[in-house]
Amino acid sequence: MRVFVTGPTGWIGSVVVRELLGAGHQVVGLARSDRSAAAATAAGAEVVRGSLEDTDGLRAAAAGADGVIHTGYIHDFSPTGDPAAAAAVDGRAIAAFGDALAGTGKPLVVASGLPQGPAGGVSTEEVRSENPPHPRVSEPAALAVAERGVRASVVRLPPSVHGEGDYWFLPIFIGIARKTGISAYIGDGANVWPAVHRVDAARLFRIALEQAPAGTLLNAVADEGVPFREIAEVIGRHLRVPVKSIAAEDARDQFGTLAGFAATDIPASSAITQERFGWRPAEPGLIADLDEGHYFIVRDTAEG
Repeated sequence: MRVFVTGPTGWIGSVVVRELLGAGHQVVGLARSDRSAAAATAAGAEVVRGSLEDTDGLRAAAAGADGVIHTGYIHDFSPTGDPAAAAAVDGRAIAAFGDALAGTGKPLVVASGLPQGPAGGVSTEEVRSENPPHPRVSEPAALAVAERGVRASVVRLPPSVHGEGDYWFLPIFIGIARKTGISAYIGDGANVWPAVHRVDAARLFRIALEQAPAGTLLNAVADEGVPFREIAEVIGRHLRVPVKSIAAEDARDQFGTLAGFAATDIPASSAITQERFGWRPAEPGLIADLDEGHYFIVRDTAEG
């Protein structure tokens, strides 16, 4: 299958590309920069230059493919970031894929986040995120495309998609602990993060491309819920800094714009996904991955 992939050099997309090529698929990757184009080419993918804002280019690339995997997203957690604008770009990109693939029955796999479960409950594949507590529109946009004769499905990713080389939430929290001299959690730290290793997540994207019927929601969850206090304890142990509870009103001072993520509580399950598609997470869990030590190696960012 010839597969068009957005975000082919990103944290998730780069492993998806490797998974697809290993399974015998051809990959065409979207690249905005010369650096991304070179990385995608080195990985074995063809390259289409463009961006998520270029909907005409997205339609053309999707029309020339046998399927699309959309992992690209404009993530900006800085104080000046505009999540609503990023969501709007994402929604238009998914609609463009729908225009190109309408009536073909070809697969479109869209990355999204896990929705919050019912009060006190677990986020399963049966929980919809039509009105999520965040501006991301990936899931409803993909489900709308599924009604247009496209085999569209959604792979829902947990807050932590971990592994060696991670540069998202966990390294940021580790950096905060280094800077402040404490590894903090909010209240009793019983709020839980589901998690998945990125290699396991990439395999699920391939499975969805090959097998998932239109309108399928797949939960990429290996650890159903790791208490944030346990994450803080591992960080504190490796950095040799105190582990400390802080009040909710102090979370912004400690964690900055990631205070909400530190308070995230989303117990989740992938039981339906595993039973339906035979997906079995095989990589280390979140705590085991942290304990391997690679997250705590200080790297020269100038060298990447």
